[in-house]
Amino acid sequence: MWVKNIWSHIRSYFLLTIGVFIIAIGWTAFLIPAEITGGGITGISSLVFYASGLPVGITYLILSSLLVVLAIKILGPGFGLKTIYAVAVLSVFLGVLQAVIIEPVVSDIFTSAIIGGILAGAGVGIVFTQGSTTGGTDIIAMIINKYRNISPGRIILYIDLVIISSSFLIFQSIEKMVYGYVTMAVISYSIDMVLSGSKQTFQMFIFSPRYMDIAERIDKEVKRGITLIDAEGWYTRKKSKIVMVMIRRHETSKVMNIIRETDPDAFVSQNNVMGAYGRGFETIRP
Repeated sequence: MWVKNIWSHIRSYFLLTIGVFIIAIGWTAFLIPAEITGGGITGISSLVFYASGLPVGITYLILSSLLVVLAIKILGPGFGLKTIYAVAVLSVFLGVLQAVIIEPVVSDIFTSAIIGGILAGAGVGIVFTQGSTTGGTDIIAMIINKYRNISPGRIILYIDLVIISSSFLIFQSIEKMVYGYVTMAVISYSIDMVLSGSKQTFQMFIFSPRYMDIAERIDKEVKRGITLIDAEGWYTRKKSKIVMVMIRRHETSKVMNIIRETDPDAFVSQNNVMGAYGRGFETIRP
């Protein structure tokens, strides 16, 4: 059991590192060289860089450290530990990559806004799935999402409007501000896409004479609750049971392998569920 727990932590921190690296690439390779201001603490840090030349990584580290205390207090010590790790690693990535990447990867500003927004949003989404934040306005979004069933991407979208609008004070350019809004929308959409994918739930109905064996293996190996539904075949008039189980997207392959190994002739119906609330899934919020 302890080996499994250690592996789970290693995997979580590995994915967290990947997510943070993707964020840093989006900013340093596309957004910052094109002088596009996104939202969050990284957006504020980029504004400071445009105005004073202070590296983004330094400003980001200082501002994010102040918000970590809030994350630890409200979201728990474990959450805070991962946030501290994400802040530290992202600060390093931003500093190193900004020093290495001098010229824009693409010359077109709109393309930079789209690609940078997709990478930054996808990275934040991956960080969210590992129970962490990057220490910016996403901390506020996760706190609100903890108590209210509101999209984190939507919350960040509203908060970042003010930050991006502030870019006009530096560049005196409506065009650059508009590109910032485009980036903000792309980041918000990308976050929601990653999160909805990780939380996607499926409902499976399994028809098999070996329903007991299948249900027992799902219970032990996948650790999901199972419901047996009384059924009767119309043609054979034979009574049987239908195995009904709710699972996450990443668990479908495990269940399918169990079914294939136990009864290759089983009939399976799989449906995408809009939402699943209760133990093992989402919390029912007001």
